[in-house]
Parts: sequence; C-alpha cells; structure tokens
Amino acid sequence: MNVAADGPLNISLGIWLVRAEGEALALALQARLGGTIYRPWLNPDVAQKLQFAAAYRQHGQWLMLGASGIAVRFLDGLALDKHSDPALVVLDEAGRFAVSLLAGHEGGANRLAYRVANAVGAVPVVTTATEARKPLVVGIGCRKGVPAERIEAAVCKALGDRSISEIREIATIDLKAQEPGLLDFCERHGLPLRVIARATVAARPWTTQPSAWVQQNVGVDGVCEPCALIASGRGSLLVPKTTLDGVAVAVVQDMNWNLGL
Repeated sequence: MNVAADGPLNISLGIWLVRAEGEALALALQARLGGTIYRPWLNPDVAQKLQFAAAYRQHGQWLMLGASGIAVRFLDGLALDKHSDPALVVLDEAGRFAVSLLAGHEGGANRLAYRVANAVGAVPVVTTATEARKPLVVGIGCRKGVPAERIEAAVCKALGDRSISEIREIATIDLKAQEPGLLDFCERHGLPLRVIARATVAARPWTTQPSAWVQQNVGVDGVCEPCALIASGRGSLLVPKTTLDGVAVAVVQDMNWNLGL
C-alpha cells in the first residue's frame, strides 16, 4: 500500500461523472483504481442528485469528477455519521486536485485522495485536523531493493530528536512509487506517500548536493530534497540531504502561520 492506513483500502469504489467530458479521466482512473463508473446523463429523466442519492450507499467510497460545490449539494441530507458514511473524494475534471471531502479518516477518503492524486499526478488535498498539525514532509530517494528497516533507520537519523509521528507525508519520485521497502515503511507507520513526477522534479532542481549518480540513472540532480519541497508547497528545508546505506532523506518543515495577526 502507498498511503496512510486511515481506512479500508479494499472496498468498493463508485466513480461519478458529473459530465460526459470527464469520461477519459474516469477511464484512466478506473484502470488504476478499479471501481464502477456512473454516467447519470444516460438517464435524463431523473435528476443527477436523485440518482446519486439512490446509489450513495451502494459503495463504501466515492470519487466524484466535478466541482466540490456540486458534491456538497449532492450530499445534502445523505451524510449521517463519520463512522458509517461512505468516503467521498472530489477530483476536478482537469485532474489537478483530489479533495478528501467526506469521511477522511474513518471512511478512508484521505487515503483515497492520495491514491487518486498519485494515479493522475494531482495534488492531494486533506484538511482533517490531525494532518494539519503535522509540520514535516520527508523526501526519500533510495537504491532498488532497500528494505523498510534501512529506510526507517535513515529517516530516524535525519529526524534526530524529532519523531516519525510529526511527519505528515512521505514524498518520492515516480520511479520509486512501487518500491517495496518504501511502501512497507509507509504502511508500518500509517504515512501517505506522495509521488512526484520526474518531469516536475527536473523542472525544480532544488538540491543542495547534486548527485552525478542520480543524474545518470534517474535524469535529475536529486530526489529527496526537491520532492519534499514540492510536496510541502510552503515549507523550508529543515534537514538537507542525509544519506545512510543507500537511502537519501531530506526533511522540510511547514511555515508557521501567525493566526493572531
């Protein structure tokens, strides 16, 4: 698994298309995530909101392709309890933002948001308080076949006195998206894995220590630092590239906002 353990992964998924224009994106997502696609325009005699209400409890998780405002209107009167409501993630038709809208922890919407984002190169949007209070994003690059234990040792070395519980997400390059040791490490600690496209990393070569080996084998100057900085968005480099036994780790800390201003 490549996302936080905050809800069931093997659960039925419904993919709701608000418009036919989302067909190609929905098919691409179905190929990666599975699920059942709903095309409500094929039944023009029944309002979409009513069609969605009728199907709502048929799946444990929903992905809606459309605007978040439409999703909110469709959910009116349907959401009952966070422990039993199906999860719902909204993805805009351009595939830019995957928003965990309902049942983030208990229903697994946070987890689903990362799966969707990684599938199409979107930005996962998670607003639950637990994640908001975690200030660290950790970027990781590693040699092929490195086990989870070595990755954990490298992360702990980079964190120093800080705890893994302060990490909001792990970030890596797309070539490492299915690295077994990295996925195992994330699963053990319930950490979401943010996958950054190689082209995006190449366009933002934010590295304090460029690596000739990484450039030759991956095509970028570095992995851990740019991935962490890209994933954070508004953070600063707290711990520059640190290496241990074939694992490179960088730690980025979010900017603290002064809410009293």
